[in-house]
Amino acid sequence: MQVVLLGPPGVGKGTQGRRLAGERGWALVSTGDMLRDAIAKLTPLGDAAKKLMDKGLLVPDDVMIGLVRERTLEPDAREGFVLDGFPRTVPQADALDAILRERSRPVDRVVALTAPDEELVRRLSARWECPVCRRVYNTLSAPSKDGRHCDDHPETELIQRVDDTVQTVQRRLEVYRAQTAPLVDYYRVQGRLVEVNGAVSSESVYGALVAAVDC
Repeated sequence: MQVVLLGPPGVGKGTQGRRLAGERGWALVSTGDMLRDAIAKLTPLGDAAKKLMDKGLLVPDDVMIGLVRERTLEPDAREGFVLDGFPRTVPQADALDAILRERSRPVDRVVALTAPDEELVRRLSARWECPVCRRVYNTLSAPSKDGRHCDDHPETELIQRVDDTVQTVQRRLEVYRAQTAPLVDYYRVQGRLVEVNGAVSSESVYGALVAAVDC
């Protein structure tokens, strides 16, 4: 089964998608993870992507489409996959349909997680990470033991990523509304969309997500 998760930054797509993929034996295809890997490896793509991400902007369609095409051909995606972070624009959605049509494996479910902007800003601006191991903490839901240092590297103070500051988060939400939110209408018109409230407890969100996938 091929599942697409839509929703604004901070709504929980990564957390819920990872759990769903793990329990079903599907691949989690996260464009965010793929981009962060490229950034960590200092590749040309990673350098270009970092400059855009630091400003809260989207990476160009052709780059993302190429990454997804290659990732969904890997062995762990044969039984199915959960797409987190792609598509983000209507042209990307068209490209995804074309890629999967070539393989006779259409998108089976599109689930949109929703939450108020105020909640999203609160969640995202609470994220901090270790500059050594890149472990991510959240001062609201998953803080480090002392709230300042990495549990695995006690001498290292946590830092906030540039794209998680309040100002950048607000910019990311503006970009989402302008470029990604139209996907909701795109898939709704096709009868493939199910909306799930992402502002409730993680367990409640997951229960609704499973129900949406299995409907």
